Amino acid sequence: MQESYAPAEQSDPTLQYRVVYFDFDKANIRSDAIAILKAHALYLSQNPAARVRIEGHADERGTREYNMALGERRAKAAASFLAANGASASQLEIISYGEERPVALGHEESSWSQNRRSELNYTSEAP
Repeated sequence: MQESYAPAEQSDPTLQYRVVYFDFDKANIRSDAIAILKAHALYLSQNPAARVRIEGHADERGTREYNMALGERRAKAAASFLAANGASASQLEIISYGEERPVALGHEESSWSQNRRSELNYTSEAP
């Protein structure tokens, strides 16, 4: 998967991280995601032309419909965190892929934990 990079990564290396992970069947922001999301919220608040698509994902367990809804809740949780920390709602787009785009193809916890995520993909960056 090709990642986009915000120019500010040179000044804040935290911006290189574009994925936050979730616990099984949860959509709450974990403590290990807070610094990442705060750095992106600050970047967005300082760069109003920047836009980010937040893509929610789930592991393969559960029905397709359930996983689509769970992916959406995860994307919304990340978007809400960004908005609460300075990003404008107009900069944020959410989409759920449910279980359809796994990064790990195994059928065990080590794979599932990699697939329970939200990805931040910049669609427009600051000039």
